[in-house]
Amino acid sequence: MSLLMFAACVRDFKSCRYEIPMSGEDIAEVYIEHTGYTVSFNPETNIPNWVAWELNTEKLIERESRSNKFLPDPNIAPHLAVTTNDYKRSGWDRGHMCPAADNKWHWKAMDESFYMTNICPQNHNLNRGDWKELEDACRRWAEIEPVYIACGPILYKVPKYGYIGKEHQIRIPDAFFKVVLTGLQSGNPRAVGFIYKNEAGNYKRDKYVNSIDEVERITSFDFFSELPDDVEETIEAEYDLDEWS
Repeated sequence: MSLLMFAACVRDFKSCRYEIPMSGEDIAEVYIEHTGYTVSFNPETNIPNWVAWELNTEKLIERESRSNKFLPDPNIAPHLAVTTNDYKRSGWDRGHMCPAADNKWHWKAMDESFYMTNICPQNHNLNRGDWKELEDACRRWAEIEPVYIACGPILYKVPKYGYIGKEHQIRIPDAFFKVVLTGLQSGNPRAVGFIYKNEAGNYKRDKYVNSIDEVERITSFDFFSELPDDVEETIEAEYDLDEWS
């Protein structure tokens, strides 16, 4: 597809939500749109199936400071909603899927980023280390042109870690995925995926990188499905990590 034809496709799909994944199988889901992100929350595992959002230069403007006030999501019935008490003395961090630092552009976006539907039990070293470094990289990429991001937990059929929770049983993820799409404005669309095991480690990004096709195979989600089919097929089959420095 020529750049001119691709630009026309992007205009036609301007109102599309590129970041929202499609599920290839039936999953328990409460679909919630918040100010800064959309979440598919799983009431059986008490963690999100996925969280998705667009990040651009307007959302990189820091108008609010970090909240640090974790709250039950008011969209979940009070007796079912996960609270921060479920994480106390569990040994696991309250790991953001959509980062608080991506939501400093609006007070409501910041508050909602601390809803427990946006949180997963995460290894402390991963949360503060390699996972955070990828979050920082996404903000750098968004300085150039908008990025579309989806991330969430990966759950093995035989759980490695089990569950935490005092009042609610919360599944501990075995790993995490993140997929990123950019280049739509410039007519140079590209996408990349990452898989992080939920464990300590200090590695370069090439340790975690994958094609979108591989992340789709592992998660059973269909990413960036609003793109023209030929564009989606091309960018999801391969990646060039040098383009994501």
